[in-house]
Amino acid sequence: MLIEVKVFGLAIDPMTNTPIVILKDLQGKRAIPIWIGLFEASAIATQIEKINLARPMTHDLMNEMLKVLEVKVLQIVITDLKDNTFFATIHILKGDVSIVVDARPSDAIALALRAGAPIFVDEKVVGKSTNIDFGRKMTDLNKYTKKELEEFLDNLSSEDFGKYKM
Repeated sequence: MLIEVKVFGLAIDPMTNTPIVILKDLQGKRAIPIWIGLFEASAIATQIEKINLARPMTHDLMNEMLKVLEVKVLQIVITDLKDNTFFATIHILKGDVSIVVDARPSDAIALALRAGAPIFVDEKVVGKSTNIDFGRKMTDLNKYTKKELEEFLDNLSSEDFGKYKM
């Protein structure tokens, strides 16, 4: 089963200074953190803030090319989580031909925001994401229990994100 989510905001992992995109289900009950690269965080942030750059960046270019080619981005799906790595697909439609393209979640999210396409997470990923090995992402896990980290993510509010919130 697929669960629709929204980009709730961007944060920085305080231990590694790595950007995190936070996805929350539409009811606001579950949060999914995905550690992403700096450039992808920038691409997501510029779209969240509706910043128009003088020249198109990669995700803007991709979105414009799809429009010119009359290809519609139907949705993106975060499909799996293996060894602390998330996987995603972009579902596109060209005429009456449906195509699924493998993508990094951060790129898929940046494109979905530009295309106005919904973002979904497979329910199995939600279950797996509660078992993320935070020790591989954070250097001082002893400071927090897994339950504390999960509660922190679930209870984030939009005010916690400063200027990078939806």
